[in-house]
Amino acid sequence: MPINLINIGYGNLVSASRIIAIVAPESAPSKRLISYARDNSLLIDATCGRRTRAIIVTDSNHIILSALLPETISTRFDYTKRNPGEQLDEQGD
Repeated sequence: MPINLINIGYGNLVSASRIIAIVAPESAPSKRLISYARDNSLLIDATCGRRTRAIIVTDSNHIILSALLPETISTRFDYTKRNPGEQLDEQGD
């Protein structure tokens, strides 16, 4: 079984099979989730210094911050599920 990777922005990739949820960071529970992950060394900041627009929750309880919108990541996730083993080209980013 090939490992399907999803581009979450700025050259950062995440395994599609490990993603549990993709959520927006504006709500209070989302902010508490980020704080909890930071305190427990489970936070991965993949924003490259930009504004956080999506929070990715993994099956290992790691929290990944992305500068891409949740809808963008979801579209890439759906594409990866429909076309296993293929990646979007540079124009598709």
